This record gives sequence, structure tokens and C-alpha cells, in this order.
Amino acid sequence: MRGLDDIEKKDGQGFQFPGSFEITAMGNANANLRERVPEILRGLGLSVLKASVRERPSSQGNYVSVSVVFNCPSREKHEEAHAALRADPDIRYTL
Repeated sequence: MRGLDDIEKKDGQGFQFPGSFEITAMGNANANLRERVPEILRGLGLSVLKASVRERPSSQGNYVSVSVVFNCPSREKHEEAHAALRADPDIRYTL
């Protein structure tokens, strides 16, 4: 994987692949998303940085957001990660 100093910035390109990206999934607090989100990503063949997993409950405790950093080889895999998480019935949306 290339280091940040090795990536040439190009105007209008947006995300650069391969790279490490953070994804956040929001959903039901009782759905064990802290374990499920990384499992879903690993199921796609993506490498999840275990120490990066963060969880934050909503103010009333009904929902939770789980953020993880994962290594992603391509834009297609990045989009596939969002789609796989959104397909889970307990996940409302992703960022």
C-alpha cells in the first residue's frame, strides 16, 4: 500500500485508491453492530483496522453509530462496502 506522501494529488479526482477509509454505520442499538459492521466488511474481503472500531450511542440510547477504518483497493469495493452495510436490516444508513 502506498504511503500518503507517495500519492499524487489530482484536481477533481476525489478519493484515491488504494487507501484507508473510515465508514460509519448507524442502526439499532440492540443489534450488536460493533461486531457486525467489521464482520460484514471482512466478508467482502476488506481489511478492517481492529483498533479503529468506535461506537457511539444516540442521546436516548435507541440507536448507535459504529465507525471503522478499512483498507480499500478500489472505488467499486468502497461502494460495495456501503451497499453491503445498507442491506443489513438493522442498519439505517452509512456515511
